[in-house]
Amino acid sequence: MLPCTVPVTLRPATASDEAFLFALYASTREDEVAMWGWAPAQRDAFLRMQWLAQGRDWATRYAGADHRLVLVEGQPAGRLLVARGEREWRLVDIALLPASRGSGVGTRLLRELQGEAAKARVPLKLRVLKGSPAHRLYTRLGFQPDTAAPAGEGDLYLALEWLPTPRGG
Repeated sequence: MLPCTVPVTLRPATASDEAFLFALYASTREDEVAMWGWAPAQRDAFLRMQWLAQGRDWATRYAGADHRLVLVEGQPAGRLLVARGEREWRLVDIALLPASRGSGVGTRLLRELQGEAAKARVPLKLRVLKGSPAHRLYTRLGFQPDTAAPAGEGDLYLALEWLPTPRGG
């Protein structure tokens, strides 16, 4: 993959970004929901319900997380949600519109976040859907299975972590 050469910036997400954030969320579920054969209104209602539930859950579990809009060439193209704790940082969500996926933007954002975590000397943790193309990206960037994370029965997600220094180093 070629390095990202377009201008990428971050800005705080605001209430005025809600319509974009919903469209972004819907774009991440597009292939899955299309398989169900639902009418557009039914798809929209389901996605809106799921999006609102996710937002409430994350606001509770990750209160105070840094929620940023990703801008590519000044235009909204994604979001980055990071909970920065004293002992670890959690990448709660990174999502890009389809046009920005595979362009190096995600790699660039993750490498920058890894650099910040290294300076803070904290591990960076996340969960990724099993079989997701993003899993390959995380592996390429040095994320390993988080063996300390509790595994749920039938869990659809893999817990991964990136350590700023090698174990025991």
